[in-house]
Amino acid sequence: MASLLCLSLLAAAAAATSPGRLVPFDLLYADGVRAYLARDWARAAELLQRALHSYAELRAARRACRAACARQEPFPGGPGRWEAALLGPVLQRAGCLQRCLGRRLRPAPSAHRASRAVRRDFERREPYNYLQVAFFQLKKLDQAVSAAHTFFVANPQHLQMREDIEKYRRMSGVKSDSFQDLEAMPHWEAYETGVQHYDADEYLQAVTRLEESLSEALSALEECRALCEGPWEDEDEEEKMQPGLYEAIAAHYIQVLKCRQQCVLEIATKPGRISATEDFIPSHLDLLQFAYSQAGNQTLAAECAASYLLFYPTDEPMLEKMKQYRTELGEDAAVTARQSIQHYVQRSLMEKKLIYYAVEHLGETFNDPDLWTPDELIPEDLKQKYREDQEKQKRETLDVEEREKRGPLPFEGIAVTMDSQQMNGTQRVVFDRVLTESECKDLLRLTKAAGEAGDGYRARRSPHTPHERFEGLTVLKAVQLAQNGDVEWRDAKLLLQASEKSRKIIESYFTPGKKLHFSFTHLVCRRAVDGEQEGRMDLSHPVHADNCLLDPEGQECWKEPPAYVYRDYSGILYLNDDFQGGGLFFTEMDTVTVTAEVRPKCGRLVAFSSGKENPHGVWAVSRGRRCAIALWYTHSQEHTEQERVKAEELMEQRAVEQDQPDGDKHQRTDRSSRSSSAPRAPSRPSKPADQRQKPGLDGKQHPKVLRARDEF
Repeated sequence: MASLLCLSLLAAAAAATSPGRLVPFDLLYADGVRAYLARDWARAAELLQRALHSYAELRAARRACRAACARQEPFPGGPGRWEAALLGPVLQRAGCLQRCLGRRLRPAPSAHRASRAVRRDFERREPYNYLQVAFFQLKKLDQAVSAAHTFFVANPQHLQMREDIEKYRRMSGVKSDSFQDLEAMPHWEAYETGVQHYDADEYLQAVTRLEESLSEALSALEECRALCEGPWEDEDEEEKMQPGLYEAIAAHYIQVLKCRQQCVLEIATKPGRISATEDFIPSHLDLLQFAYSQAGNQTLAAECAASYLLFYPTDEPMLEKMKQYRTELGEDAAVTARQSIQHYVQRSLMEKKLIYYAVEHLGETFNDPDLWTPDELIPEDLKQKYREDQEKQKRETLDVEEREKRGPLPFEGIAVTMDSQQMNGTQRVVFDRVLTESECKDLLRLTKAAGEAGDGYRARRSPHTPHERFEGLTVLKAVQLAQNGDVEWRDAKLLLQASEKSRKIIESYFTPGKKLHFSFTHLVCRRAVDGEQEGRMDLSHPVHADNCLLDPEGQECWKEPPAYVYRDYSGILYLNDDFQGGGLFFTEMDTVTVTAEVRPKCGRLVAFSSGKENPHGVWAVSRGRRCAIALWYTHSQEHTEQERVKAEELMEQRAVEQDQPDGDKHQRTDRSSRSSSAPRAPSRPSKPADQRQKPGLDGKQHPKVLRARDEF
């Protein structure tokens, strides 16, 4: 949501737009990025500012037109034939919107329907990332700092921007007030200031800022709800039969209602955070009633308490306070909840009732954003499913004492160096002597191919830090390189054997009797970039969990994409220790309190469950090259690593060819015997039809950025 401050700063860009015509923001954005890539900084800055202005104007036009048409074409509530009574005004409202948007978004509103990817960029404030570089190149430091800070507020995990911000702070010509959020939401600044006054027992100041925050939050909520009435967006990209009139109306209407319900999460989520502040609106009223009481204004304290009870009518402490307020004000004093809160609650309950009807009868799904939703509103089937899910989760949560009853390890000579208790956590373990020194050397020889012909990194900068380079090799790529004669077959086979040995060890230790399948296997090296280690403050890999999105402030880990939610156990098999840094460490949920550290060495295997109980990161590699086999496992067979299946097939095919008589060998011509200097056609084996996957699984179609993100 663009703020007034942002709009004022972009006024100059607005002047460049033709009078009466709003250029679509996605076209301006695309042109701005092209200018950025061409290093035309002045044009990039102009176009990106115009794109932000167009985006803000488009949202403003939609909000204004929908509000105006709601007043001009109200839906009647009187009797009559329902089609004429309902659909007639619907058509009139649609016509009003077309005329209004046509006037404000000439030449045609349809020109402003940008793709999801572009809209997502604007929601994540990506244009400001480009803008800060363009302004810096134009020597406009104050504007560069504001753009950088605006982007960083919403993307605090962006390591490169963090470094840029620190550089700006050290520059002599930069003013401190340039570090401002151009997209700041007014209610957040007021809320945090109000809470600070509240905590300091400054109740008069607290009520002023909390009232301001509540008012701004309700306004932001209305703006968000207005934007929900957009075009129908089908999550299923595949072609399917189009719904009939009533099904289409119902589906689109329920989509709008669910969007409106989620608006409370949008306003309750501070930029840069994953989770929303729970009970954001009710918490305002709770804080206000106490602050007013302490400030001596019992009337307003009682009003806030009555408003709070609309959300939680059986809350015992608040009922006691209401009883106290009535006694102090007199039994005849009229104490009622605020009209704005009554309207908010009544409207929300009406929408929830319709949504839950659709859940029960139309097969819809709904994640209710509110904790205060009355239990009787939720369908019994849904409550029963919730109870069953809770029981299932309880059964799957293994008792710690039971977890200590481990089965025997499947290989001799392997030692358990540290268990969960010694590592101050749960479901963590360190094994030693999984590989011999000779096996580590053979696998390190294989890693040399990773930097030259690996799976896409090819010694590029790490996605997690600019101070290191990545080299990676999948099991399938290793076998393909062996086919081409680029690596030894025995080294590629050893990679498969070492990872399978690790799987059997982890399965027997953590889940005896329950099969673990490979989810992803990656031979990966991290190399410190020479000359870029002085004063380094970042990590080789930031703290994260392997199957959920870690939210340190909310003390939660969200099992939702882009996290690999199907992963159950993780492992890392180290190959060397002749480097500096690069140790693995575990933390509490706050990502700051370190609970255990593991120093890499040849043949050492670290294994742990992939969930929120094991946040972990990697210390910076400050010298040398750290190599290991990163391993992820799943109980879900449908998420089995398909590249590994293909690699094993090729390895079996190789074994069969070696067993053929000499005549057959000459006919087949073993490709691995060719000279490495001989010309070779590219080897790109295709997957059998029954092994192809939809995008998003751990096969070759997996986006590289997601694969890189999940490396240790």
